[in-house]
Amino acid sequence: MTTAKSFTAAGLAGAVATAIAAATSPAAAADQVKCYGVSLAGENDCAAGPGTTCAATSTVDYQGNAWTLVPKGTCTTMDLPGDRHGSLEPLDRDLPEKS
Repeated sequence: MTTAKSFTAAGLAGAVATAIAAATSPAAAADQVKCYGVSLAGENDCAAGPGTTCAATSTVDYQGNAWTLVPKGTCTTMDLPGDRHGSLEPLDRDLPEKS
C-alpha cells in the first residue's frame, strides 16, 4: 500500500470511529431505535439470537434476529438487497443454519 493510500485509509477509519462515537452518545441514542434485519454479518449492535454474546456476533448478512441502532423513522423504509426491509421487531428470516 502506498503512503497516500495509507493516509487515506487511516483518515477514513478515523472518520468512521468519530461517527460511531457520536452516534452512541446518550443524546444520539435517544433519537435512535433498534432495527432488526439490516446489519451485515458481524456488524450488529446486539441481539443476534440464542448462543450469541451480543455486539458483532451476527453470522449472516441481514440476520433477522440481530439489531442495529438507526435514526428514528428510517428502519422500515430502508431498502436492502432482495426486497428486504428493516423491522422494529425480530424477524424469522436470514437466520443462521442450526448445526
